[in-house]
Amino acid sequence: MPTVPPSSSFAWPHGKQCAVSLSFDDGRPTQLDRGVAILDAHGVPATFYLTPPWMDQRASEWRDVAQSGHEIGNHTMTHPCTGNLEFTRENPIEDYTLERMDAELARANAVIAELVGVTPTTFAYPCGGTFLGRGEQAASYVPLVAKRFLAGRGYWEPYPNAPGLCDLAHLLGCSFDALTFDQTKKLIERTINEAGWLILVGHNICANDWQGVDPEVLSRICQYLGGNDAVWVDTIAAVAQYVRDARTDASRAVTRA
Repeated sequence: MPTVPPSSSFAWPHGKQCAVSLSFDDGRPTQLDRGVAILDAHGVPATFYLTPPWMDQRASEWRDVAQSGHEIGNHTMTHPCTGNLEFTRENPIEDYTLERMDAELARANAVIAELVGVTPTTFAYPCGGTFLGRGEQAASYVPLVAKRFLAGRGYWEPYPNAPGLCDLAHLLGCSFDALTFDQTKKLIERTINEAGWLILVGHNICANDWQGVDPEVLSRICQYLGGNDAVWVDTIAAVAQYVRDARTDASRAVTRA
């Protein structure tokens, strides 16, 4: 993937100064019950990363979400994380091989396509982990994601992405679960100042939950983004495609020069 030379400035579309993407993981019921309506009321497209067994009973609703302009992404079939976390000890990523992970990514894409009607082009790493296996057999599966997807999103990284340099297969994702509006606004303001790309990551849409975005906060964020001419708000796939194309064009221009 080409990068823009550090000395050049990255040009966002339509005179915007930065990009912001809202994303939500796991296909949790509260996303359908509360989140989608808030996003739609403000005209904000978002990216939803689905783990098929957790959403198949409401697949028709997720199909409607996809058809309304939101992005549906891949979040594996089984959500493997490190076995150091109690909830995933029956399926630790330490037991995975690259071949097993590759098969799971393919299976999740196929099931989502069957249930929701779209084939994901971006991926979110469960728990933000990018390595599988143990010891000398440990390996990054970022290259697998790079081969299968336009982009892969991480987690627990409170920084915006630098569009000219970031690895599209391992984008920084910043949790906004349990954050206040003012805390989230500061992240957006930093992104404007750095001309970066902020990817916010949420889970439940509910108040008083360490892994949830307060509905009132989400509404205020959407309202703020909608009224801020400096910010381009779009799905991860849309922004990633723009970044990829812009970097390719910039690389060609440098080569010709």
